Parts: sequence; C-alpha cells; structure tokens
Amino acid sequence: MGALPLHYPRRPVILSIETQKGGASMDETAQRCIAIIAKAKNIPTDTITPDTTFEELNIDSLDKINISFEVEEAFDIAIPDEALGSLKTVGDVVRGVDQLVAAKASKSTAS
Repeated sequence: MGALPLHYPRRPVILSIETQKGGASMDETAQRCIAIIAKAKNIPTDTITPDTTFEELNIDSLDKINISFEVEEAFDIAIPDEALGSLKTVGDVVRGVDQLVAAKASKSTAS
C-alpha cells in the first residue's frame, strides 16, 4: 500500500498517488469532486481543497443532495441517503466516492 495523503490546514500534500481498481487515482477523484462542488456553488476550483468544509462553502442540506446526484452520475455509483449527514468536508466526499467505487469494482470482479 502506498503512502497516505498528509493534510495540513488548507494545503494538502500528497506523497504518492495510487491507482484504484476502477482506474481513477485519488487525485483524479478529488479533482472531479472538487469540480462538481465548484460548479454547484459557482466558485473557482482553486479555492477548494479536500480540507475545505461544507460550512466554509455554505453548502446546506439541499446543496448536499444536488451535489450527491451529480457525484453519483459522474462516478456511476449510488450514495446511501444516510451517508449524506456524515459528510462535513470535501475530503469526506472523496473518501466516500473512493470506497463506493472500490466496492463496485470488487462486486463486478466477484460476479
């Protein structure tokens, strides 16, 4: 297993990037999630990092729902409704997407 990302306040430092079974790297997943969130809130992508909180972005529960629909479509995954309440940062979204993509990949290889 490669090195895990180290995060300092507002400045993530990724020591290595591993490719997942689904083919997308953590960095690519983060970039795609950030782009979706930036578009939803009409803000520049370079103002968002994995450590950025939803509170800082003024993301409310309706925004979370809309963003989750976009993320589900972009990654061809299903985000459980109960998971939305636990999402507090952009990094939470990225980690959740990584887990769901990996679970989907392992199900498809097990079939």
